[in-house]
Amino acid sequence: MVVKLETSLIKDWIGFKGRPFLIAGPCSAESEEQVIETAKELAKIKEVSIYRAGIWKPRTRPNSFEGVGVTGLKWLRKVKQETGLLVGTEVANEKHVYEALKYGIDMVWIGARTSVNPFTVQEIADALKGVDVMVFVKNPINPEIDLWIGALERIEKAGIKRMAAVHRGFSTYEKTTYRNQPNWQLPIELRRRIPDLPLICDPSHIAGAREYIHEISQKAMDLNFDGLMIESHISPETALSDASQQVTPDELHELLIRLILRSPSTSDPKLLDVLGELRQQIDVYDDHLIDLLEKRMKVSETIGHYKKENNITILQSARWDEIVKKAMIKGKAKGLSEELIDNIFKAVHQESINRQMKVMNDDIESHNGSDKK
Repeated sequence: MVVKLETSLIKDWIGFKGRPFLIAGPCSAESEEQVIETAKELAKIKEVSIYRAGIWKPRTRPNSFEGVGVTGLKWLRKVKQETGLLVGTEVANEKHVYEALKYGIDMVWIGARTSVNPFTVQEIADALKGVDVMVFVKNPINPEIDLWIGALERIEKAGIKRMAAVHRGFSTYEKTTYRNQPNWQLPIELRRRIPDLPLICDPSHIAGAREYIHEISQKAMDLNFDGLMIESHISPETALSDASQQVTPDELHELLIRLILRSPSTSDPKLLDVLGELRQQIDVYDDHLIDLLEKRMKVSETIGHYKKENNITILQSARWDEIVKKAMIKGKAKGLSEELIDNIFKAVHQESINRQMKVMNDDIESHNGSDKK
């Protein structure tokens, strides 16, 4: 389903300086000196459009640094006056919205811990009615695209036109290289459903460590994201929050120099012909995959009938473990990633279970249906 939101494109926004639309600044506003010094250094980087700093910090546990509060808004207002940069901060409730607007904040963003709660998002949306301000919505902490879209829709219904989605990755219990799993297919699906919605990547929160920020930023640009939100601190090693994922303004400038920006399209007729032929091949292979999946599911249903007749449970863990191990070995030999094999076979296994479950419970469903007549 394609969702239509009446949003403005980033290239039409005040402060746009070309792709990537860059938002930079410290994770937290800690002192007036830190905020102003960082801002002055970032103002020297021509790509920076918005200066960001957290005023209220939602922390996992109490007794952590939870931000300086309203005092920090005064510092952001001073940044705007002294550097000419637009300024933005995170809001987590309606009171935050009112305070931010009172101090002339140009952009507010809704964080992942907030976008997961429709009630809170609605309260923020109600507080934003009638206001001309940029609003960015980060993905919820869990990978649920409809929840993300729902938050965006609530903000748009408040009359906000300058909106963007921010991809900051998703929480996971698994130990991975990055702090948050990118799950790139989620923002890609969001772009498919809402093609005109500006899409920003937050590589700092995905990475969790500064050494990965460049590679994630490059991936975002290769996927045609419109912009980046990168945490930058004048002295990251002394930061009161998320010290390991912040870069200095000089490091940010160096990162931008190394960034390769690619065109989203081409007008070269020869290249278009080559791409057209290759895409036709992909279409043929996709058709073969669909046909093979159909045949596999028919076999799964047949197995389901035998299990039903012989009173055997659907889930056979040892058999499934054997299938996955074999697939991993074969896939690796053919240059396929473990992630691809894992995702595909999990989906196939779940569909097989669903099919066999239906076979097992046909009699029950039929009986229940007859009882309702």
